[in-house]
Amino acid sequence: MHSRLTTDHSEVTFCVDSVTTHQTRLDVIKSNIQRPMNKLDTRRDAIRGFSPAWFTASMATGMTSMLLYGFPYKWKPLEYIGIGIALLNLVMFVFFMILFLWRLIQYRDFGSLILHPQQSMALGAVPMALTTIITSLVTILTPYNPSWMPMLALVLWSIAITFSVLSFMVIPFLATSHQRHDFSKVNATLLLPIVPTVVAASAGAVLASVHTGTTAVAIILISYALLAMGVGLSMLFIASYIIRLVLFKLPPPEIIFTVFIPIGPMGQSSYAIQLLGVQALRVLPDSLPQLQYLGHVLHDIGFLFGLLMWAFAFWWVAHAIYSVVYTRIHGPVPFNLGWWAIIFPTGTFAASCAQLGVLTGFTFFRVLASLVTSCIVVIWIVVIFGTLCYAWTGELLKPANINILELNTEVPDDR
Repeated sequence: MHSRLTTDHSEVTFCVDSVTTHQTRLDVIKSNIQRPMNKLDTRRDAIRGFSPAWFTASMATGMTSMLLYGFPYKWKPLEYIGIGIALLNLVMFVFFMILFLWRLIQYRDFGSLILHPQQSMALGAVPMALTTIITSLVTILTPYNPSWMPMLALVLWSIAITFSVLSFMVIPFLATSHQRHDFSKVNATLLLPIVPTVVAASAGAVLASVHTGTTAVAIILISYALLAMGVGLSMLFIASYIIRLVLFKLPPPEIIFTVFIPIGPMGQSSYAIQLLGVQALRVLPDSLPQLQYLGHVLHDIGFLFGLLMWAFAFWWVAHAIYSVVYTRIHGPVPFNLGWWAIIFPTGTFAASCAQLGVLTGFTFFRVLASLVTSCIVVIWIVVIFGTLCYAWTGELLKPANINILELNTEVPDDR
């Protein structure tokens, strides 16, 4: 009898503890809902802590919208969802730009930002986010053929390539002259200021489809130049990054998702050169009769090079997935803005795969593109929900954590 009473007492104590723990969790959730930005000392810290890394959320959202709109197996509701997400991306980009300019004007810290070895890398996300809006604009509005759209898209593309080239020329120079980097702690964010030229080249291929004559020729040639600039330097950085991984192993859990970034220049270059080949075949034979075979040559090269870069990206997708799974098995992976690094690079792989399906007609590419796109949509939902929750509490806007990617890096002393 005494033993049974003791057992009953233990069960009651366990139930009370469980209820108390559950109630505590509910109180925490309720407190977070009622008190936005409770992780910040003051609301002004939300502006001080706003980083250009937030534009990676716009990049990923724009990529998700285009993958759904151009899903290999056409379904009208998916197109409408893609249009809705594209509008969300436009709102996000404008909102982020207002906050970023507000921060720069109020705190006047652009000089320290551009000299920081990690925060400066995220500046490349700004023109890439703008490029996703341009691509959405042209792709979605082309069936309606508004007269103002080609010129507006051309103006926006000119702005995007200006900042892409500035990012490409200035930030790598600062990395070699003013910033201090420890090779053992280098991560793939070094590619962020370089990839914008490749992304701008793919947007140029889309833009060329709504132009003709000299304008289309100029867009195509400029896009090829941008593509060559970005791919060449990206491959050099990727080669050194592989050496860094071999010598010093995977990045820490806080930045493990940056291993997806190298997929970006591979997948995007594959997609871009395929589209440019299609537009070269359409435009160049009539616009450049003195080079009547150039369009056919570029079209064939576009397919071959696109296939090779897609295959390289395929290996890196597998390596990135393995790296994340291996890291998660050995410990937790905390949520931060770095999670957005999964979506855009992997999306470029899906886009190049879908374009290979268009050029070859092979079902394999269409099915693979559909599967990868479906996974990306699920990841996008998870990440955007997590971002909203952590942004509401202010966790992602702490000035001390102005960019999670600055972890495990050294800030240089003033020279």
